[in-house]
Order: sequence, then C-alpha cells, then structure tokens
Amino acid sequence: MKSRLLTALIALPILILSIVLPVFLPRFPQAEWLFLLIAALALSAGLFEFFTFTKKLELKADASIAYLGAATLFVAFVFDAPAKAPDLLLLTLILFLFVVLVTQMFRFQKDFSKMLTGIGVTVFGVLYVVFLGGFLVSTRVGFENFPGLSTKLLGFFFLVNFGSDTGAYFVGKNFGKHKLAPKISPGKTWEGFIGGILLAIGFAALATLLFFRELPYQVSIPLAIIMAVAGVGGDLVESAMKRGAGAKDAANILPGHGGLLDRLDSLLFNAPIIYYFARFYF
Repeated sequence: MKSRLLTALIALPILILSIVLPVFLPRFPQAEWLFLLIAALALSAGLFEFFTFTKKLELKADASIAYLGAATLFVAFVFDAPAKAPDLLLLTLILFLFVVLVTQMFRFQKDFSKMLTGIGVTVFGVLYVVFLGGFLVSTRVGFENFPGLSTKLLGFFFLVNFGSDTGAYFVGKNFGKHKLAPKISPGKTWEGFIGGILLAIGFAALATLLFFRELPYQVSIPLAIIMAVAGVGGDLVESAMKRGAGAKDAANILPGHGGLLDRLDSLLFNAPIIYYFARFYF
C-alpha cells in the first residue's frame, strides 16, 4: 500500500504538469512536448512489457520491426492523422502490415510453423499498445482550434480513469465479496466494479463543476460511466493475457502498481473513446 501511494505521489504531479503546462505557457507550442514525451516513453515501455511476457509463451515477436512501426504510428498521431489525414493513417497501417509479412517470411524460413504466431504477436502488440494509446497523443495536439480544450479533455480523461481505478480498488478491497470474473481476475469484484463507476461519476461531476463547464452533467456523467465500463474491459483483457502467460504483473517498474502496461490497460481502451467523443461533440 505504501509503495503504491508513494509511486502515485511521484508520478501524478509530473502527469498533471504535462497536462496543464500549455495553459500556463499558451504562446509556446513546445509546452505540449512534455506530455508527448511521457506518452512516447509510456507506450514504448508498455510495448516492451507486452513482448516480455509473450516470450513466456515462446511467441517470437520481431521487436525491431514492431518499434519501427510503433514510431511511425506515433508520428502520425502527433500530426493528428485520425482527423487531418485518415488516409495516411490507414496507409501507415497497411505498409506496416506489408513490412511485417515480408520480413517474417524471411525470418522464419527455417521453420515456417512459427511464422503465423510471430506475425500475430508483432502486429497485435503494436495495435494494442501504440495504435490505441496513440489517440491520447492526438487528443493532446488535435484540438488547437479550441483554446484549452485539449487540456480539459485530458484532465477529464485522467480524472475519470483515476476515479474508476481508485474506487474499484478500495471498495473491492474493503467490501468485495462477489467475484466479477474469477477465472480471469480473481481479485475483481462486483462491489469494486460499482464503486469504480460511482467514483468515476463523482469525479466527472467535479470536473464539470471546476474546469469543464463546456461539458454539462448530462453529458459528462454518461461519458464517465462508459469510460469506467470500458476501463474494466481493458483491465480484464490485460489480466487474461497475463494469466495466459503465467505472469502476475506485466513488469515491476512501478512499485505497488506492477508495470506500465498494468496502468495503461484501462487507458488504452478509453483513449479512442475520449478522442472520437470530442471530435463529434465539439
């Protein structure tokens, strides 16, 4: 518990600074770079952790090709390709797939029986971690026509996710009796699930009250519920993958929290949700 809180006390101020810095330095576009740097490091570490625990299943990903594709996708998201150049984003994905197929053909020419699994884990790792997570990058840079909107969106996003995770953890730990999905994640309970949704609602309402008046309660609260449910889905998916690999945590980078991928799991599922919600709503 102490290590979990200590990690949060160190990491949260850095994350908050990266979100709000453009508000305090509106004349400096470079103020966005801190968040982009943190995102790049987090997604790189998450991809590394994903490939690390897939090795336990003897799934031979091609990390060099994966990181090349991940870097290309990340750059596309930095230029907000989902909105400004969707054809370019699709072309990037197609080229990445072509490169993986061709390179793995030669890589596994001594044993083609492992080629399909090699292709699968390489492509899936990039799509799961970097493609989904990349929508947070586009959320940071993609709403410059509305001053301060990116900061408010990211503030709302992390506040709701933090509320959902915190509510689920503490309510489940203290009151959880009914297992949510015992074969996937024995520690998760229905009580924790409900607690996570309730705290996510509370934090969403707080966000509307304090800094996001453009997002009224009748919108922010349903959005928070959707995000809380999606976050649980992301958490369970990662838990299933770890269970398949026989790993308790993706890594031990964050004391009390496991690896970065253990913190990213719910964020990855919610990143496209907040981005496309903002595209259609604003």
